[in-house]
Amino acid sequence: MRWRYVLHIIGALVACIGMTMFFPLLWGLYYADGTAGPLAESMAITLLCGVILFAIFRDPEASKASSVMTHREGMAIVALGWFVAGAFGGLPFYLSGTFHSIVDCIFESLSGFSTTGSSVLTDIEAIPRGILFWRSLTHWLGGMGIIVLSLAILPFLGVGGMQLYKAEVPGPVPDKLKPRIKDTAVTLWKVYVFFSVVETVLLMFGGMDFFDALCHTFGTMATGGFSTKNTSVAAFNSAYIDYVITIFMFIAGINFTLHYMLMKWRPMSMLKDPEFRVFSCMVILFTGVVAVACYSAGNYETVSDSIRYTSFQVASILTTTGFATADYELWPGITQAILLFCMFVGGCAGSTGGGMKVMRIMLLIKHSYKELFRLIHPRSVNRVKLGQTVVQDDVLSGVWGFFILWIGLFFLAAFIIAGTGVDVVTSFAASLACIGNIGPGIGGVGPTENFAWLPDTAKWVLTFCMVLGRLEIYTVVILFVPEFWRK
Repeated sequence: MRWRYVLHIIGALVACIGMTMFFPLLWGLYYADGTAGPLAESMAITLLCGVILFAIFRDPEASKASSVMTHREGMAIVALGWFVAGAFGGLPFYLSGTFHSIVDCIFESLSGFSTTGSSVLTDIEAIPRGILFWRSLTHWLGGMGIIVLSLAILPFLGVGGMQLYKAEVPGPVPDKLKPRIKDTAVTLWKVYVFFSVVETVLLMFGGMDFFDALCHTFGTMATGGFSTKNTSVAAFNSAYIDYVITIFMFIAGINFTLHYMLMKWRPMSMLKDPEFRVFSCMVILFTGVVAVACYSAGNYETVSDSIRYTSFQVASILTTTGFATADYELWPGITQAILLFCMFVGGCAGSTGGGMKVMRIMLLIKHSYKELFRLIHPRSVNRVKLGQTVVQDDVLSGVWGFFILWIGLFFLAAFIIAGTGVDVVTSFAASLACIGNIGPGIGGVGPTENFAWLPDTAKWVLTFCMVLGRLEIYTVVILFVPEFWRK
């Protein structure tokens, strides 16, 4: 492990985060809300620390073409980079006086970068615009991945960059669209920016001002869920806005490589993708069932209202965005069970969504069926396939390993939080909301509640869970394996 090289790259990452603070600084100056000073200080501190790390730990040997980043170094850079990003990302919250607790600052920051959307803010609308914009911007940066962003703008990461890409991009098999990883990162960001611009324009047509449209676009495309309103999207009380955000949440929950193929006039690539078909069917089926149940129970007076609110909430939970237009805890029990299932599943692999991912659930079911089939026909040769592609055994092993770790860590976190005095329902809901990068849960952390009242110990555990979920378990857990540190 070349620690000089690892710290050198993390220094570049910190400097990039510092530069992005320039944008909320502009909003602070525009609104004259008193945040320009704290944001400028945060930017200066972050940039200075990043440049110092980058310069002190620069290794001339690492820049040679023969020097290739190892898997261990890639894992270390990604995992440590996210925690460092969370620490520096919390500076604007602390220096502006938004929070006086370090744990709250880091919780809110990593909730943004990990696109979780869980919040410890009790009165969002009282927060200055400059800070609110930074809060939403952390979503947008974390959505496609601050590491992938670094690959796109820092050419010196071109050599060996695939190790970073594999560690960062969500999903069991990262797709490489271009021969060079830098080109792949640029391509993904172009798609990401394109959809962000389109959604912002459409939301402004619906009556949102530019600031609110931009912040809600960041939360939508990153499947994060931070809003500028206390009652989230419900504050706008607009069917048009609800449907626009619902559509773009669905888009954000799809593998971004499929969007790229669609833009290259290859629509059949999307239609032939088995994960996309299953994901789409789940959205349609769950929306239909939940809408019928809510309408039958009298939650909504008209069918159109039932479809409007339930389609939004199903898309929000399944893609792990976390926006809310209704208190789903008041809905019938069957609908809450469906939403709870959605929390576990999440979006597609290669999307900005969290959860276990639809592809993994499909592989687990297919592999389980294969084992049942083998018991009936011991001599049969039956391979697991996704579409026409045979899934290799090592991928299946990785999926099962991920599933076991995901469930095990989810229960462990819930038990620890319950040990701090939090009720059992809220403990499990909070753990699921954070490790699945969902945002709201049920019980004491439901759609109309927040995480501010939880003990500091619980907040630290949940903060760790957010990073676990965003980096899909392995990248973080591997740091605790003794063999990782041995030569």
